[in-house]
Amino acid sequence: MTQSSSTAPAAALHAPTVRELFLGFLGLGFTSFGGALPLARRAIVEQRRWLCAAEFTDLLGLCQFLPGGNVINLSVAIGMRFHGWRGALAGLLGLIAGPSIVVIALGVVYERTQNDPRVQHLFVGLAAAAAGLLIAMAVKIVLPLRHDPAAAFVALIGFIAIAMLRTPLLPTMLVLTPIGIALAIRAARRAGGTQ
Repeated sequence: MTQSSSTAPAAALHAPTVRELFLGFLGLGFTSFGGALPLARRAIVEQRRWLCAAEFTDLLGLCQFLPGGNVINLSVAIGMRFHGWRGALAGLLGLIAGPSIVVIALGVVYERTQNDPRVQHLFVGLAAAAAGLLIAMAVKIVLPLRHDPAAAFVALIGFIAIAMLRTPLLPTMLVLTPIGIALAIRAARRAGGTQ
C-alpha cells in the first residue's frame, strides 16, 4: 500500500544547507522583478521543497504581520528555521545581493533612456506581468485554506477589511491575529480530542 497523500509531501521535504539558502534566495532575487512573492512560493514549496504549502502559508502570514518587506522577512524566517542566525543572514544576503547590483545598473541605463517610448512600453508590459504573477500566487496561497473553514473565514474578513473597506493593515491585523490564533487553538484542541 502506498503512503497517504498527507504524509508523502512531508517525507519529500528537503532541509537546505546554508549555501543552498544563499543560492536559493539569490536565484529568487535575480528572477523576481516586480516582487519576489509570486515566485517565492513556487521556488520554496514546489521546486526546492524546503516547506510544504501549509507551512509556507503559515510562515508568510507571520511575515506579513511583521514590519518590513514580506519576502525579506520570509528569507530571514526560513534561514532562522534551518540554521539560526547564519541561515537568516545567508537568506537575506542572497535575496538582496543580486537585485541590488541589477537595480543600480538598470537605474543608470534608465536615467539615459527614460524618455524613449519603447522603454515606457516595456515598463507597462512588466507591470502587467507582475500583476498576473501576484494573482497566481494569491490563488496558490488560498488553496490550502479550503480545508480549513476557520482560517478561510479569517482570510476573507481580512481581504474585505483591507481591500474593500480600506481599513489600515495594522488595526486589521491587531484584531484578526488574536481571532486567528484562538480559532487555530480551538481547532488543534478538537483534533487532539478526536484522536
